[in-house]
Amino acid sequence: MDVSSYTGPAAFGRAYQYMLEHDTHAPGSVDRKLVRGIVRLCPETAELLYSSFTDLTVRYEPGSRPALERVLSKAGRAGPQGRPSEAMADKPRRPPEEALLTHIVAFTRDLATTVDDDLDNMRFGGLEEEIIARGSDWCTDVARVACVLCQVAGIPCRIVNLFNLDQAYSGHVIIEAYRSGAWGTADACTAVVYRKPDGRPASVWDLMCDPGLIEAHVGPDAFYTTVEQFRAAGIMNYYCWESDKYDYTVSNLNDYCRSILEMAEKGWPGGLRWLHGEDTTSG
Repeated sequence: MDVSSYTGPAAFGRAYQYMLEHDTHAPGSVDRKLVRGIVRLCPETAELLYSSFTDLTVRYEPGSRPALERVLSKAGRAGPQGRPSEAMADKPRRPPEEALLTHIVAFTRDLATTVDDDLDNMRFGGLEEEIIARGSDWCTDVARVACVLCQVAGIPCRIVNLFNLDQAYSGHVIIEAYRSGAWGTADACTAVVYRKPDGRPASVWDLMCDPGLIEAHVGPDAFYTTVEQFRAAGIMNYYCWESDKYDYTVSNLNDYCRSILEMAEKGWPGGLRWLHGEDTTSG
């Protein structure tokens, strides 16, 4: 089907289009390029997005990203392609891909522990190895790291943007990983792995169609696990074996995002709202 009318930042309305197009990542960089190809998940696109939209063949060449393979070996206690280590061989566990995904998102969640919170020192984007080295709590960067770690491990994976379109600046970025014959949602910032009651992966579309699945994962550390956060979603394909197609320039915090973070540090006096007229024709 032709999904052009559901593709790109404009598919999420004027305000979120403005926000996405003023992202702090460097113009022309990988993250800006990916969002230009985002496809909104809705009844009209769901069949395509959950059939042929994403290539399920992992074309990662073992040995080409040794630093990421070392991360997998330490974080997941498993080697590339999801092979369990000898230390885990005799322990009860979920299927290898499920266990490895759990370890990957636990690793990416912990990237926030080494991040420099000084606005002047914050850095965004770059190769996944660079993001890991400096730490990050920026969901776009953290989700991209998790996506690539899954692919290095042999698990098909893609990036998903979530939007609460009823609130200002309520965007979040997560991943979907394909295992056990289905796409399943995971949050690389909180390590929440969404599953159905029988343990099978729960896709973003499953969660949007059945809010009870979201509510079942609510917890003290599940900051973005709300029905409202899943009101709209868009899916992006990112394949680590195509890295030569992208610009991995590292950027500083731009003025637009700085204004939002500074207001957040103040606790949003007057309430959460669009600061720059993004929701009006003048924005």
